[in-house]
Amino acid sequence: MINHYREGEKMTTAENPMQKIIARCWEDEEFKKRLMADPAKTFDAEGVRIPAGVSIRVVEDTDQVRTLIIPPAPSHLDDNQLMGITGGYVRPARDTRSCKDDIIYRE
Repeated sequence: MINHYREGEKMTTAENPMQKIIARCWEDEEFKKRLMADPAKTFDAEGVRIPAGVSIRVVEDTDQVRTLIIPPAPSHLDDNQLMGITGGYVRPARDTRSCKDDIIYRE
């Protein structure tokens, strides 16, 4: 997911409906069961519109199982979009022996 906010800005839960839904799953087991059983209906009830022809799959991570989401390959990404995906970038190293100090990470 590409973050369209400027550097240093944080998206609040109120601005991000997915965070709101995840938080509700942590607090309300029945809501989580409904979401997992019928994501489209639950999203709709929460005011999150899913485009026609798009299906939603909900999975739950555990202490032993983690999920890696591989989004569709974009046709072209500019540098800012790449930053949002990778979470950082590497500047050309001043000293070719090590570039560890030149790695920039974003939260």
